[in-house]
Amino acid sequence: MSHQKRILVGEDSSIIINLTKNVLAFENYEMTAARNGKQVLEKLENEDFDLILMDISMPVLDGISCTKMIREMKGEKKSSIPIIAISGNIHNMTHEEFRKAGFDDFIQKPLDYDKVLATVKKFLN
Repeated sequence: MSHQKRILVGEDSSIIINLTKNVLAFENYEMTAARNGKQVLEKLENEDFDLILMDISMPVLDGISCTKMIREMKGEKKSSIPIIAISGNIHNMTHEEFRKAGFDDFIQKPLDYDKVLATVKKFLN
């Protein structure tokens, strides 16, 4: 039997965190929340995750800077983890710019949770 997939969500909105947790629970994904990029890095240092959902605009350390730091981590498992960008300003960046920043995919806010699940499943199944 395969282990329960663990998803780290970097997001500063409590509403989005709670909605995302409920949606991911339907598919038996375990979710851990981090409220800023610094917390994402701290959690990733101490725990293993299968995927990261990363808000672009967060306090302390934004999602783009955090993703670049993850991509520079030692150890293939951590540095190559799939990272999906979440952004309300998706039109400010092209698909290519998201990829160059280190993201594997992206989802626009307001979140369509069917799309969130489909995108997560694309990387975890």
